[in-house]
Amino acid sequence: MDPDLFLVIGLLIGGFTIPPILGAIFDGRPPRTPAVLVVIAGGMIAFAVIQKPGGYVIQDIPGVFSHVIGKYL
Repeated sequence: MDPDLFLVIGLLIGGFTIPPILGAIFDGRPPRTPAVLVVIAGGMIAFAVIQKPGGYVIQDIPGVFSHVIGKYL
């Protein structure tokens, strides 16, 4: 299990849930599905941070994205 992949997927899921959360709030609906996705994204990010020795710093994130894209695409 590659922690870099979990970090990237978790960040992407978390980023893609922002518009549905805002849409649900502005429409007066409860953001149930986006809330579940935020929990999943947080779990994936936490798993990645725990699994990588030394963890991550903010400056590592662009390099991690490049590494994952180069490795899996």
